[in-house]
Amino acid sequence: MNKTVVIGSGFGGLALAIRLQAAGIPTLLLEQRDKPGGRAYVYQDEGFTFDAGPTVITDPTAIEELFSLAGKRIEDYVELLPVTPFYRLCWEDGEVFDYDNDQARLEAQIHRLNPRDVEGYRQFLAYSKAVFKEGYLKLGSVPFLSFRDMLRAGPQLARLQAWRSVYGRVSAFIENEQLRQAFSFHSLLVGGNPFATSSIYTLIHALEREWGVWFARGGTGALVQGLVKLFEDLGGTLELNAEVTRLEAAGERICAVQLKDGRSIAAASVASNADVVQTYAKLLGHHPIGAARGASLKRKRLSNSLFVLYFGLNKHHSQLAHHTVCFGPRYKALIDEIFHSPTLSEDFSLYLHAPCVTDPSLAPPGCGSYYVLAPVPHLGTADLDWTVEGPRLRDRIFAYLEQHYMPGLREQLVTHRMFTPFDFRDRLGAWQGSAFSIEPILRQSAWFRPHNRDSRISNLYLVGAGTHPGAGIPGVIGSAKATARLMLEDLQ
Repeated sequence: MNKTVVIGSGFGGLALAIRLQAAGIPTLLLEQRDKPGGRAYVYQDEGFTFDAGPTVITDPTAIEELFSLAGKRIEDYVELLPVTPFYRLCWEDGEVFDYDNDQARLEAQIHRLNPRDVEGYRQFLAYSKAVFKEGYLKLGSVPFLSFRDMLRAGPQLARLQAWRSVYGRVSAFIENEQLRQAFSFHSLLVGGNPFATSSIYTLIHALEREWGVWFARGGTGALVQGLVKLFEDLGGTLELNAEVTRLEAAGERICAVQLKDGRSIAAASVASNADVVQTYAKLLGHHPIGAARGASLKRKRLSNSLFVLYFGLNKHHSQLAHHTVCFGPRYKALIDEIFHSPTLSEDFSLYLHAPCVTDPSLAPPGCGSYYVLAPVPHLGTADLDWTVEGPRLRDRIFAYLEQHYMPGLREQLVTHRMFTPFDFRDRLGAWQGSAFSIEPILRQSAWFRPHNRDSRISNLYLVGAGTHPGAGIPGVIGSAKATARLMLEDLQ
């Protein structure tokens, strides 16, 4: 019997499989690793739990919708906990800015840095809300399949000055350099250079102000398990250790999925949550359409990669916030090097995750689970040997955190592991080790991004960071909504 197959159980693949199964389409979800979640993998070591990937939940309604359309309650599967402050932003001169949903507190902190920027921030927030309404609520889960779709959105995008960069648009409202950084760094969370990414991505600020920032009790992995249980409760089938190696085609339709273990599964339709470049270049590279698409995608600009350290300490550092952004001595120059330099910068900016602030169960009593990541160039930008660079960067980051944020860190260290651009490439199949797929510049967004349904192979669909609307949990769940709409129209 021909099946509906979803390749990859990241948030995008899971959300799509749930939508199909809830609509009565029997769906097979294939995952190449030994656990579901894709980038949202989970490591356990020495009693510590480490979320490998996304840890910032900014639109809980998108997740709740997956349960409600299935006639279920999210509370029966996972508990979402509010995070306050959203982020603690820190600079090397000792400046600290707690960014959260308290308008009066935000304005007091802005006033301390630059009184004139209070009114500027109010104007920026109004602009961000307008972009949020147009770019997220109206277009975030609508597939762009033809250039006409882009033309229809054109007037709104022009009115919102979408050709401007995130940093450029923030700077139109705000004078203080640290505040400009505070309200422009968000695009880095989805692989976008604030100095090149479309100002449409300022919507992330309004999205956070609208619904807050959340964290799943038990970690992001608990949210993944909740979604897996929902999918299976609906009758869906998840197979782990099921690596897809080839998409078989008959003319311009996919007819089967070939697995590494030798099995061939007949398929009525296939959606790929795998890396978009690899989907075409590797899984469909034997087909002229796949080969052409793959070659074209390899010429696209890619998002940066990441260097991530997961570490457990025998001490809980209660002075930290759940999410801390540690700005280094440079901002624009460092970001330019991350996206364009063939070498690794001597300095860095960091994101430090301390989940035990919200949920102490992720570490043994009195201990703390952490991860810290540094944005770094992908392998196509900087062809580095990460077996050499990884340990060097690890030691520099640990020394820096110990000096500035976590006294005694190296003496308190119980366990740690590294995840480098080599791991993004080899374990996750990410082309050139990019952590967020295609870079979200304007000419690679919406219709210019790989489409949710292939324009030639009519039963091949895409879901996840490489298609519309892009990376981040809300983005990939939005892509699942757009792709599910197309698949259901075609299947029914």
